[in-house]
Amino acid sequence: MEFRHVPLWTRPLVHDNATHAIFMWSHCPGFQVFCQATALENTMPIRHPAITLALSGMLCLLTGTAGALDFSDLAMEGELKFFSERPDPQGYRYESRARINRDSLNSGLVELSTCHRVLDPNARVVIAFNPQRVRHISIMSTEGIGEARVVDHRVELSGVQRGGSICIDLVSQALERTGEGRWRLHAGPLMRRYLDGYLPMQASLSIQWPEGMLNLLDTSPGPQPGVQVASSSSGARLDLVFAGRMNAALELVSGAR
Repeated sequence: MEFRHVPLWTRPLVHDNATHAIFMWSHCPGFQVFCQATALENTMPIRHPAITLALSGMLCLLTGTAGALDFSDLAMEGELKFFSERPDPQGYRYESRARINRDSLNSGLVELSTCHRVLDPNARVVIAFNPQRVRHISIMSTEGIGEARVVDHRVELSGVQRGGSICIDLVSQALERTGEGRWRLHAGPLMRRYLDGYLPMQASLSIQWPEGMLNLLDTSPGPQPGVQVASSSSGARLDLVFAGRMNAALELVSGAR
């Protein structure tokens, strides 16, 4: 999922295979409209006009919106960087908690609680979900947001203040059976766009299931600096600090093995 500020005249490009996505149309002043972009799960890229900026303008944009970042902290297209410590610790955070029950193993449907925190100010934000994948959407809480409402398969926000947040619950078909007693839980692509590159971001993915029902077999990416993995007999957790386009997945097996 991708969270990007684009001008009102920009048209989103929709991919049929995505579970859900976030689109943003905003009246942001100056460079900010191109700067903040946040990434979540199952993203859709959004096209924007070609942008030519002087080096001084890019430095101003990077400092003003992303905080004190060096250009070495950014990832270019096709590049993925991991960070043992986040370069911009006060920046946007994404949190997701998935709940898998026994019915999920057959249907693929998973209950998700998601939160988007430390948002940048925007006049309008549209969070659009794929109607073929998502079964239910509920706004659980907001802070620093003038109005939030569910319209069909979208969540529309207006009057988003700096540091605002929103938490949304949904049901999505995110669990894939890969063999007898084996499943894959998809989370991604995750990204935080910046012009033609990516800013650092933090994502915390938590998965819960009934005691002993499943075991975590593997994760992609695996444990390394910037990727922390924890598991128990009732769940797993994946904490990521990175810049780039991230496709995360958790390989699960039946707990009866």
